[in-house]
Amino acid sequence: MPRARSANAGFTLVEMAVVLAIVGLLLGSLMYTLSGQADQRNFEETRRRLDQARELLLAFAIVNGRLPCPARSSSAGAEVRIADTDATVANRGKCRNAAGTEDYYGGTLADGSAGGFLPAATIGFPQVDSSGFAIDAWQNRIRYAVAINKTNCSTSPPAGTPLFTKYSNLQTYGMSCQPDDLLVCKSATGITASACGGSANQIMTQSLVVAIAFSTGKNGATGGTGADEAANLNGAGNSDPVFVFHTPTPASAANGEFDDQMTWITVGELYNKLIGAGKLP
Repeated sequence: MPRARSANAGFTLVEMAVVLAIVGLLLGSLMYTLSGQADQRNFEETRRRLDQARELLLAFAIVNGRLPCPARSSSAGAEVRIADTDATVANRGKCRNAAGTEDYYGGTLADGSAGGFLPAATIGFPQVDSSGFAIDAWQNRIRYAVAINKTNCSTSPPAGTPLFTKYSNLQTYGMSCQPDDLLVCKSATGITASACGGSANQIMTQSLVVAIAFSTGKNGATGGTGADEAANLNGAGNSDPVFVFHTPTPASAANGEFDDQMTWITVGELYNKLIGAGKLP
């Protein structure tokens, strides 16, 4: 006849294992839920910061009659631009440093530095890192590109004349001019340094976008290795104005993980703001 279990008997090893397994599952589920909630909060906060960056860029344009140039790794969050008082008139307003290295599209520049950062110090963006650069909710630096090329001008400016980053040039040549470089594509598949590889892969054309601001997302700290994300960081300063944007995808996707977030300003919106502020025509 089996003995009755003592009222003071402890858990058996099997029972303890079952309890620990259940607790582990519950904790794992809780951590997964909390992590998902944190990611969603960071995603929404980054979206808010990009919207804020967009508004500050337009506010800067309203006050100064132009868009700012990008910041670069050595500029402490300030735009790098040739002053309007420079002795070389043709260089005034260009997104270029004193050594002649240009940066409109970001990426690794000709001098080896990194470019294409949102000019937080110039536009008054509040969320910055210890070096003064605008950051997203994951503490990654927010990126920025601005158009330099133009087309369809009723009076053609001299070759190499900056338009969207120099107010007096916008006054002289603007309104009828359209940008002619920044492109936003759906995928990196088939793109070149100047085209999306077909209209089916195109979101925004060269004639519409004058500025782009974007976050490299949660994986920005480690550098997303997917082809779509890589296309947003290979501008080489003034060589590749083609960008990619679509809904997030996992690492198993055809072009790899993608979690960049992006916003842009159209030429029509810029002109309307400048007209409303009395800067144009």
